[in-house]
Amino acid sequence: MIAAFTPLAQRDVSAAVRWIKQDNRAAARALRNAVERAAERIGRHAGIGSVRSELLPAPYRFLSLSGFPYVIVYNTDRDPPLIVAVFHTARDLKRALRDVE
Repeated sequence: MIAAFTPLAQRDVSAAVRWIKQDNRAAARALRNAVERAAERIGRHAGIGSVRSELLPAPYRFLSLSGFPYVIVYNTDRDPPLIVAVFHTARDLKRALRDVE
């Protein structure tokens, strides 16, 4: 099973890939591949991410994207788990997540 993506999360990934692609096509492909691998891992093991109740209540979890400064936000109450956002870690997550619930 693979985690599903909301339209917002799909736009987040596409925007990040487009931005990186301007300077480094290989890095952009690597980011897309890393997101796809993370979605597969989340789909198989939804509990792998961290709970960050100061940002969002459970059932939301956060998974840092290995090798990239991005975090995946997903809902474990869904089957399959639902990726709701993908953010660069330099962003103010509390502000960016205001409309997620």
